[in-house]
Amino acid sequence: MEYTEILRQIALVTAASYLIGSIPTGYIIVKLFTGQDIRTVGSGSTGATNVKRVMGKKWFFTVMLLDALKGALPVALTAIFATALKDYGVLPVLAAICVILGHSKSVFLNFTGGKSVASGVGTLMALNWQAGLIIAAVWGVVTWVSKYVSLGSIIALGLSPVIMWLLNAPVAYIVYALIAAIYVIWLHRENIKRLKDGNENKVRD
Repeated sequence: MEYTEILRQIALVTAASYLIGSIPTGYIIVKLFTGQDIRTVGSGSTGATNVKRVMGKKWFFTVMLLDALKGALPVALTAIFATALKDYGVLPVLAAICVILGHSKSVFLNFTGGKSVASGVGTLMALNWQAGLIIAAVWGVVTWVSKYVSLGSIIALGLSPVIMWLLNAPVAYIVYALIAAIYVIWLHRENIKRLKDGNENKVRD
């Protein structure tokens, strides 16, 4: 494959994945149905947990599912159609990185956004569906038992590189899972502080 074609595919995957990741699902839904700017509510995040504070549990799951699909779609399409560096799994990983960056730093919201948990799990599921399901299950169990969405997110994403490794995923996927884990945990740094101080909001009483 020619060098220019490789660069063309890299540029296309980068731009398309970032723009898809940047679609502010939670912001759009809250704005459409309530007229509010979700960034002025609660944590200021556009993610599902903050949407729940405004619109309730049904919309929490709706936004979470849409964000996961938003994460999975660019990665899956890249894996199917991109031919550059296919043997190394590089372009699907590039798509995944751009999606979570887009979700947390949306070009449509002046580079604000959510914490890339649902979209991150979506990317992991598109790379390796078994790993994605295990990570989602870990998130669900920890969140249910602890009543803290943030704790479930931190633990689930934190374990994702180990889960990928245990499932013998390609090295590129394991490296991505590590990058995603570090990034998502960093985005939760304020939540970690509140968890330590005992001030974190619970998903239910």
